[in-house]
Amino acid sequence: MKSFSIIIVTWNALEHLKNYLPSVTQTDYPDFEIIIADNASTDGSKDWVKSTYPEIKIATFDQNYGYCGGNNRAVPFAKNEILLFLNNDVRVDKNWLHGLNHAFEQGDQVAAVQPKMRADKQPEYFEYAGAAGGYMDKYGYTFCRGRIFDEVERDEGQYNDSPNLFWASGAALAIRKDLFIDSGGFDEDFEFHMEEIDLCWRLQNQGYIISYAPDSVIYHLGGGSLPMGSPRKVYYNFRNSLFMLWKNYSSSSLRKRFLLRLILDVIAAYKALLSGKPKEWWAIAKAHLHFAINFIGVNRKRKGLQSQRTISQDPDSMLEMSLIWKHFAKGINRFRDL
Repeated sequence: MKSFSIIIVTWNALEHLKNYLPSVTQTDYPDFEIIIADNASTDGSKDWVKSTYPEIKIATFDQNYGYCGGNNRAVPFAKNEILLFLNNDVRVDKNWLHGLNHAFEQGDQVAAVQPKMRADKQPEYFEYAGAAGGYMDKYGYTFCRGRIFDEVERDEGQYNDSPNLFWASGAALAIRKDLFIDSGGFDEDFEFHMEEIDLCWRLQNQGYIISYAPDSVIYHLGGGSLPMGSPRKVYYNFRNSLFMLWKNYSSSSLRKRFLLRLILDVIAAYKALLSGKPKEWWAIAKAHLHFAINFIGVNRKRKGLQSQRTISQDPDSMLEMSLIWKHFAKGINRFRDL
């Protein structure tokens, strides 16, 4: 049986801790610990945790390092075999760790596992950020079983199998601690958004598997740090996607697909402009500008990562199709219809 270290990064989110942490502390599992990674909160979060749950570890930082930096810096405080990065707005079923444990016991090639994610406010539906596990098409567009773009499905048991995923959501990401450390952890240049996809891709390029545990259920509020439709979210979405693709594509895919992805981004930018969304247009333009400015560093990372990969082609979990074509041209809104 695996042991888990649950790491919850928080910054001035006392109300989330009061609402969601109690369910995590009531987990029914023989070997787990909880670590609060506090990014210099000033709202009394640390004092409340200390007085309410004195058994919980608190890792206190000198500033707000965000999701990537906060989680990376909390790992040295973890004593157990499996790290479980959990958002502070997640409610869990009390038996949720048993399903994750079962997934890891399928073999040493399983590097990371995601539980089933439902929406906290509409628990009969999947949750946008992770649903029943993440995938990516050949041009780098990400989606989930149970969510394509903004179309979210009701959970009717249609995704209760356990296939290999392309990525596991960072809202509830369980990963072997040794692999997380050996891989370098989350890339802090990402700041927010897609850092977990980048990490999962790196692990797959070394021959590991990302899995899904349908009998482990959590409920995620979501939308706190990067609200849907905000120009800031658009910026990180496009910029970090470019970072990720350049770092991790196989050599053949980089030659064949990266230029077309740039063209699709340009089309998306001008579509936003013509739709009366100048802030979205500027967010996409700024993302490409910043990718260009940081290109030397990103390319240096690519060279290092490509020298470490053990598979020459892209992972089998990358779906060889265009999500843009399937969704916008053919009107497909459900994963099972792709």
